[in-house]
Amino acid sequence: MTGWTGRARAGLAGMLLLGLVACGRGGQNYAADAAAGAVASPEGAFLAYEHDIRIQLDAKRISERVKAVSEACQSNRFGDCAVLQVGEEGGETRSGSIRVRIAPKGVEPIIALAGEGGDVASRNTHAEDLAQQVADTALTQARLQKEHAQLQAYQQRSDMKVADLLAVSQRMAEIEAGLEQANKEAAQQRRRIDTQLVSLHFEGPTGQRSRSEIGKAVSEFGSIFTTSIAFVIRAVAALLPVGVVAWAVGAVGVGLWRRRKRRKAAASAR
Repeated sequence: MTGWTGRARAGLAGMLLLGLVACGRGGQNYAADAAAGAVASPEGAFLAYEHDIRIQLDAKRISERVKAVSEACQSNRFGDCAVLQVGEEGGETRSGSIRVRIAPKGVEPIIALAGEGGDVASRNTHAEDLAQQVADTALTQARLQKEHAQLQAYQQRSDMKVADLLAVSQRMAEIEAGLEQANKEAAQQRRRIDTQLVSLHFEGPTGQRSRSEIGKAVSEFGSIFTTSIAFVIRAVAALLPVGVVAWAVGAVGVGLWRRRKRRKAAASAR
């Protein structure tokens, strides 16, 4: 009985220790690890994965980090990789972005490189199921290849007329063009399945962005003030003629009303 109680206490202590470790990891890191573990594609599946990551990093380091990720991708440091897009925005609120297509094994390393010394603010992963598209493309390829083989055999006949031969040649050219297009689609589908799209967006921390916005507002105070004054002057200039005309019409109207009132008073006195 004593041994069973000791084992129960040890098991309970182990569960508590695991709970404390899980809590100590932090919600954000745990979410990132869970997202990373959820991207494994089942064997034989035709899933095209895409990752969208937003990273908060010191604004002064954004440019060099975008360059580092680009160089790592172009040198195939983490496996087959291709840079698809690179962008940077300067000024008070610096930001940058880079989009790469990389082998699945390189997804986590390149995200780790991008977020080194920063904070992964958000991470979203989704996959498009290309099974139906792959099946349709394969069916199209098989159909065109079969028709092309039949026409080749028909073309070898010695009793073919010239008109029939021209029609067969034209149809074979159309089939070959369709096959080329189908092969391109199949290659693109295979590429999307065998590699994963990673979009990295860099921005300064919230505090830096807030200070930048305040500094930007202060620096723009003079131009905003002069623009507002100019707007008021233009409004006054536009409304002044209307005001003068309205005042003149009002004055004439009041004069005529008083004159008519005096006439009525004089007529009543008689």
